[in-house]
Amino acid sequence: MSKCVLIIDDDSVLRGSLTRGLRSEGFDVVTAESAEFAKDVLARLIPDAIVLDRMMTGQDGLDFLKTLRSGGNHVPVIMLTALAGPENAIEGLVSGADDYLAKPFQLRELVLRLNNIIKKSVGADLKLPDGLVIKGDDFFVQGRLLNISGEEKKLLYALVTPVGNIVVTTPMIAKRLRNKLNGVLSNINIVTVRGQGYKIVNTNGD
Repeated sequence: MSKCVLIIDDDSVLRGSLTRGLRSEGFDVVTAESAEFAKDVLARLIPDAIVLDRMMTGQDGLDFLKTLRSGGNHVPVIMLTALAGPENAIEGLVSGADDYLAKPFQLRELVLRLNNIIKKSVGADLKLPDGLVIKGDDFFVQGRLLNISGEEKKLLYALVTPVGNIVVTTPMIAKRLRNKLNGVLSNINIVTVRGQGYKIVNTNGD
């Protein structure tokens, strides 16, 4: 299942290189050329991870990260830096980074680190509705594989990571997934959030 990564870096060459490289590894990639632009992006989507340059024009990466964490956003972050010395890595980690990568680096190392922090984040924070279980890339209900298409699976994953996410999709895909879920689970439903998208709700009211 594709994972979405937000790259925040004011170097257009590096942004382009990372975008191509990560997409070739199966990631969905969104980019922002500054911390200020990244705030607008994060108001519209919740990425699985952020790749954040430490030194940028405007608000730098360290201040952006502190603001992000103080606002309650816990999306996993890998901070990139050209600064040498362990004290810089420590400062980034103390400010809320999940990992720290010094330039230059190999794409393969970034991919491994991204997969690690995303896996840890999902394992720690993912709380599925009662009766729904995820194993690998598949969903199960009462021990049985939930028979949904790739598009429906991608939508369901976005809706429950975490529950409460508002996700943009087509009415047809949302309706198909809603009908399949309603057929096997009575405690959840997919509802329309006017002008924004869809979200999953607990129909029991707890």
